[in-house]
Amino acid sequence: MASSSTLHVLVVDDEAPARRKILRLLRQEPDVRVVGEAGGAESAIASIEKHRPDLVFLDVQMPGLDGFGVVQAISANEMPRVVFVTAHDQYALRAFEVHAFDYLLKPFGEERFRTVLRRAREQNAQSGDGFAARIQDLLRQLQRERAFPDRLLVHENARAHFVSIGDVSWIEADRNYLLLHCGAKTHTLRGTLESLAGTLDPKIFVRINRGSLVRLDAIRELLPWFHGEYKVILKDATELRWSRRYVKQRPELLKLS
Repeated sequence: MASSSTLHVLVVDDEAPARRKILRLLRQEPDVRVVGEAGGAESAIASIEKHRPDLVFLDVQMPGLDGFGVVQAISANEMPRVVFVTAHDQYALRAFEVHAFDYLLKPFGEERFRTVLRRAREQNAQSGDGFAARIQDLLRQLQRERAFPDRLLVHENARAHFVSIGDVSWIEADRNYLLLHCGAKTHTLRGTLESLAGTLDPKIFVRINRGSLVRLDAIRELLPWFHGEYKVILKDATELRWSRRYVKQRPELLKLS
């Protein structure tokens, strides 16, 4: 990497307007030199290897190989400092915060940009903050957390077929079986709610009582009920109860922003 008081920066984003915004803000900084820009993962990897920048503004969501794929393609000891740029990936945001990585959430303002750039300068001046280990830990966490199924295999009438997670509004326990409610259709799956809940993405599904799992996107509204419970009304008008015990297990979902 470059070793001077000037911060050498690469900007990676597949959206040209987003790149232009970051480049415009960087050009207002006297101690920053933009060494290149890239609109995709392959050109980003080539630019990192060629220019050896101090800092990369790296878009997370890109077609094909995403921002994390870029990081994986460069060895941790050779990877420049990174500010991740993301539009809506709540998964990634939590991981960035856990591992102390700066990020820009689109759309971002100039004040937020300058705050992140100032911290990047400070980190660049440090050599013993464990950056390589942190980025490896970040990738391991993301790989582990993102390994959730996006479909379920259902056996019905001597045939098997897949049901997309996105089609399931809620899941109901029925003794040794589970009922997958998908709009007007209901599919039967052998298993227990406890075991299935452990395999589904907790950012997509929430267990609301002993017998029900609900897809968060299927919820129309929540009505406060008795003793800290909630009535859950789904978009298809189904009404369920969110018991106090299970409310306590997911308090982050009910925090006011």
